[in-house]
Amino acid sequence: MVYVALLRGINVGGKNKIDMKLLKETFMRVGMASVTTYINSGNVVFTDARYTKAEIVMLLQKAILEDFQLDIKVLIRSLEDFEHLMKALPDGWKNDEYMKSDVLFLWEEINRETLLDELKTKPEIDTVLYVQGAILWTVDRENITKSGMQKLVGTTLYKYMTVRNVNTTRKIYEIMKSVQNCD
Repeated sequence: MVYVALLRGINVGGKNKIDMKLLKETFMRVGMASVTTYINSGNVVFTDARYTKAEIVMLLQKAILEDFQLDIKVLIRSLEDFEHLMKALPDGWKNDEYMKSDVLFLWEEINRETLLDELKTKPEIDTVLYVQGAILWTVDRENITKSGMQKLVGTTLYKYMTVRNVNTTRKIYEIMKSVQNCD
């Protein structure tokens, strides 16, 4: 099965530095196959047929701690999960000079549609959607500082999510499909 591991909080602001080549080696060392990394923010596409998602999380978090001495949270999504997400992600959403669009991938602890009610969104500025396992958010760049979602950083909820912009999310999906086609 094709998966992506989304690592939370690596290579951000000079903290939790992990070289992607070395991270790839860690994944291969613990038995993951067809390992491909994408950009420096901790996106690793791979295949595995032996373990459940929960077992993969435990295995990878342990290996990252051993190899890098960093306690990094890992979120696993399958290609099937990504296909469901991509169907819900509006085609017109971009991450460019005019629009900021992000996918907030959720850990199970907060993965519920009612999470939308807990976010401090401003409907006149923010567009926020729930899809199983993620919150989709877009805002015009000129309104970012007015967005209610800016207040999410540093909250308890924020600790249970990892964020990727829509461009990165779409690229990860392309890589996942490519890996599937090669296997």
